[in-house]
Amino acid sequence: MSRLGKLTVNVPSAVKVAVNKDAVNFEGPKGKLSVAIPAGIGINVDAGKLSVTRSNDDADQRAKHGLVRSLVANSVKGVSEGFERKLEIKGVGFRAAVKGTSLNLTVGFSHLVDFPLPPTVTAKVEGNTTVVLSCPDKGLLGDTAAKVRAVRPPEPYQGKGIRYSDEVIKRKAGKSAASGAK
Repeated sequence: MSRLGKLTVNVPSAVKVAVNKDAVNFEGPKGKLSVAIPAGIGINVDAGKLSVTRSNDDADQRAKHGLVRSLVANSVKGVSEGFERKLEIKGVGFRAAVKGTSLNLTVGFSHLVDFPLPPTVTAKVEGNTTVVLSCPDKGLLGDTAAKVRAVRPPEPYQGKGIRYSDEVIKRKAGKSAASGAK
């Protein structure tokens, strides 16, 4: 049995779970999410505990077993607590601002970059250089954070650009260090 798949998921009292034939729906204080259930995978809800089962021991079913359990656990956490991702903007004159449902980035281009946010993703800007994205859907949040980072990825010489707060940029020596090594 899958080590991850056999673990139960604790469902907080604020989260409502509805199991259908082909999907599991979650509703909580942070929003609503749905996880599709592949054929051969079952979901059981007993007294605040959610468990995932599989019909047989095929390799395909074993792979889906752990995957569905992880998706369900992330959905439960997302609708109850939500997820956050911090991005830092480094560079002289680089800054961000939130205007309605879009993120305005000034990151060294001749123009302002207007990044539209998906409907369930919210952004906060702290001190003009730290962007905090939050969303109940972990996959959508990671995808949005990656797209924001891709507007101006950090460069290795001066470190300017948009990076994750926990990201370490491997710095390179510039031309002056290379010419002095003769």
